[in-house]
Amino acid sequence: MNDARTDGAAGPLEIRIDSKTYVSAEGQAVEVIRDLTLRLDAFSVGALIGPSGCGKTTILHIAAGLDPNFIGHLRIPGQGRLGVVFQEPRLLPWRTVADNIRLVLPPEQSFDQLDDLIDTLGLGAHLTHYPGELSLGLARRVAIARAFAVQPDFLLLDEPFVSLDVAVAARLRDELTMLTQRRQVTTLLVTHDLEDAIQLADRLFFLSMRPANIIAEMALPPPRGARDKATIDEIAEQVKSQVPGYASGAART
Repeated sequence: MNDARTDGAAGPLEIRIDSKTYVSAEGQAVEVIRDLTLRLDAFSVGALIGPSGCGKTTILHIAAGLDPNFIGHLRIPGQGRLGVVFQEPRLLPWRTVADNIRLVLPPEQSFDQLDDLIDTLGLGAHLTHYPGELSLGLARRVAIARAFAVQPDFLLLDEPFVSLDVAVAARLRDELTMLTQRRQVTTLLVTHDLEDAIQLADRLFFLSMRPANIIAEMALPPPRGARDKATIDEIAEQVKSQVPGYASGAART
């Protein structure tokens, strides 16, 4: 049983997973998460970091309400208006960029009101293109635009920079930072890159091996998005010295 509900727009994100199991192909019960508690302040950005396969994406699915089969408690901020960016852009190939974004608009909003969002993500010249005509970086930008177009008060990002080259990933990080700073949205992201997490987040959550729980948390100095390379490197060294197992790679993805 779980207790899932929404809170006021200024309420925190609260996730408690006493146990999450699934049945393997061999018919065995596998416990993925146990005794995990996560709290993230309203309008802040949290980053989940942990070993490959430990359950990070499962936590996002639970937070999104896509997986109700867990024992615990979920309280999401706002009135349940959720934006999600998956690892794959998941665009409809038979619709243009503009139409992929237009599909998610709330009834009270027109496409013309998205000019600032479109400009920030550099999509103005691509609105009439189809997904098959886009690079992976552009397709990711469309997916991010679609997530913000719903005017979410809760945003989930699953490895938004995976498989992108260095320059494209750097630009996308900057664009995401600008968007989360301008809009009051509580954000939880999964990333395999510690430097990405330090640049984007207000708080880091480090996960153990399966069954996953949170082995350490770290609050980062404000403001996010303004941390220079020296600051990021200094924080990364603190992580390696303070988070159990991280220096040996046990907590890396």
